Amino acid sequence: MNDKLATLATEAATSILTPLGFEFKLEAQPYEDSVQIMIESPDARFLIGEEGDRLDDLQYLVNRLVQAKWEDAPRVRLDCDHYRERAEEKLLRRARSRAERVLETGKPLQMEKLNAYQRRLVHNALAEIPGIRTCSEETDSRFKRITISRAD
Repeated sequence: MNDKLATLATEAATSILTPLGFEFKLEAQPYEDSVQIMIESPDARFLIGEEGDRLDDLQYLVNRLVQAKWEDAPRVRLDCDHYRERAEEKLLRRARSRAERVLETGKPLQMEKLNAYQRRLVHNALAEIPGIRTCSEETDSRFKRITISRAD
């Protein structure tokens, strides 16, 4: 784990959460080629927000503060009470289920609109399924749908 990144990310998260008055505990963990800051808090629902929107905002702010001190820092991932873990597992279960239906029926199916990170997770997970092809719609929107179809 990158200790410099863990320290900067922990300091950034603390500097945001402390003035807001939340009770919290932070733990830096290795995550892929970066660091994940796990937030444990009795106020988790307020930190996570609706469908993780506040957690996304907090993660964005933490990354901006880290990049202000280390320009080329790897992106830090923020999670709160394992919300992202659960949400990603649920997303991948939905994607695999749709891929199975596509294989059974031959009819393409679409996922809900996803951000770039979620799309990468789905594309990578479904790339492991023989006979399945995925593609993202061509739009300028930040959120896009993935179409799952047979790879004929």
